[in-house]
Amino acid sequence: MTDKRVLAIDIGAGTQDILVHDPERRAENQFRLVMPSRTQIVGAQIREVTRAGRPLHLAGRVMGGGASTDAVAEHVAAGLPVTATPEAAQTVHNNPARVAERGVTIVEQAPADSLTVELGDVDLTSLEQALAAFAIPLPGRFSFAVQDHGVASCRGNNDVRGDYLHWLVNCAGTLGAAAFREPPANMTRMQAVRSVANDVVVMDTGAAAVLGALADPVVAAHAGTGVLLVNIGNMHTFAALMLGDRVVGVLEHHSHGMNPALLTELVGHLQRRDLSNAEFRATYDGHGAVFADDIDPGASFDFVAITGPNRDVASGLGWYAAAPHGDMMLTGSFGLVEGYWAATGESRR
Repeated sequence: MTDKRVLAIDIGAGTQDILVHDPERRAENQFRLVMPSRTQIVGAQIREVTRAGRPLHLAGRVMGGGASTDAVAEHVAAGLPVTATPEAAQTVHNNPARVAERGVTIVEQAPADSLTVELGDVDLTSLEQALAAFAIPLPGRFSFAVQDHGVASCRGNNDVRGDYLHWLVNCAGTLGAAAFREPPANMTRMQAVRSVANDVVVMDTGAAAVLGALADPVVAAHAGTGVLLVNIGNMHTFAALMLGDRVVGVLEHHSHGMNPALLTELVGHLQRRDLSNAEFRATYDGHGAVFADDIDPGASFDFVAITGPNRDVASGLGWYAAAPHGDMMLTGSFGLVEGYWAATGESRR
């Protein structure tokens, strides 16, 4: 029998949510892990080098920042040298000049006296070892999600991120189209995780979360007439207007500082579709707000579903707590499985 299992990893700022999807098993019996994200692990490894008082060298692939880049900054602040390979340096910043400003020297080889920390959003070797302890072979099919700001010359990361949000609303058509066998060239984090194995599909974390939330039967029952889905992650809040499996509006903000009043205000703007991208970025300093030009003016998005590790921000607001297959933390991972089959066109059985 062909092994059609898929290893889905939703890679966030705080956790990596891991699902070993087996089409032969009920969803409730799928094997799963919620573990520290790689940026948290790498951040801890860098701090060990700092405590040892040794020079730090960064190698490996470009990955998400946050905990990892904060640790690099602390190492520099401690008066200790930092070097990085050209690709690893992109984790600090895409512009080599900005990398230098932050105290990191780009080199091809690690200096002899340095300690090396390997960067990368996915560590399949460690996962294979962890699964082997429970007699679970590593699947040969993979679906990964990262939040990618993208890179473009002479443009800010938020501008490139805004381009993706515009594409998702006005060009993708369906969420299935947002699952890539070959991600856009300027999405460097997606490109990096795509390269870790042969059979890989990649998605944006926001799109994966929305796709996964649609597996909740209550959400699915409202999707045809309009549903507003909000994923409050550890670093970003992604809210989408859905008609069926099409994103017709989206808003993305940072989760730090998110509170019930601000969330209610932003959801209201989405429901009314009364906020331009320029107004949103100027007023709220978020990544972007985009609406499709062809939304039926009579469409209602009164039904609001909330998911994500910081969903407690919305407690008391009366919104529905989405939990596909009974597991809120695996919302993005379930979406990644759906994205895998959409991108490959394969039958899941």
